[in-house]
Amino acid sequence: MGELLLKLLSGIDNPQLTTLLISMFPLVELKGAIPIGTGLNLPLVISALLAYCGSSLVVIPVFFLLIPIFNLLKKIKFIKKLVEKIEAVFEQKARDLAKKSDGAPEEKVRKILILALFIFVAIPFPVTGVWTGTAIAVFLNMKFKDSFLPIVLGNLVAGTLITLMTLLFKNYVNIIIDVLFVIAIIMLIVFIVKVVKSKPKTDDNDKEQNTAE
Repeated sequence: MGELLLKLLSGIDNPQLTTLLISMFPLVELKGAIPIGTGLNLPLVISALLAYCGSSLVVIPVFFLLIPIFNLLKKIKFIKKLVEKIEAVFEQKARDLAKKSDGAPEEKVRKILILALFIFVAIPFPVTGVWTGTAIAVFLNMKFKDSFLPIVLGNLVAGTLITLMTLLFKNYVNIIIDVLFVIAIIMLIVFIVKVVKSKPKTDDNDKEQNTAE
């Protein structure tokens, strides 16, 4: 699978742009983009820098556009329930993270959430990266200034770990890509199962209508 992917990507003329764009995709992010970049014959340092920049840039649009996009999608009847279920999954993740600060004073809660967000993104696994971390920050109602730094620093730690792994096992880049691809697929399946099992989020209007009935 890794060899096939690299052959397909090698047909693109610009490996730098390819690595940058791949790092912006959810699930893949910099964890997949770094070994893919080296597989496209980029120096490891260049691959890591491009992947880090691309994946970190995603924080800004996801943070500010996630809720507006969700609200827009919920206006489309046939996907409304799906979007509400996805919201419910992210809200549950946010609640799980917030439990670490139950009963703490407000300023301490803020610091605990910042640290928890950093650790979550720093784990070099698909679905614990920038996309999910930013979504969690949004559903925790964290301020951008409080969430941006821990997310990009956590991303830096994850990127450093993946870079070291790619350096140590540079002769097995295809295997690394295969392993990351399999993990990403498993995590995607787990996420889909969670979405299917979750109850759709109901907004205040729905609650009012149900009460009135």
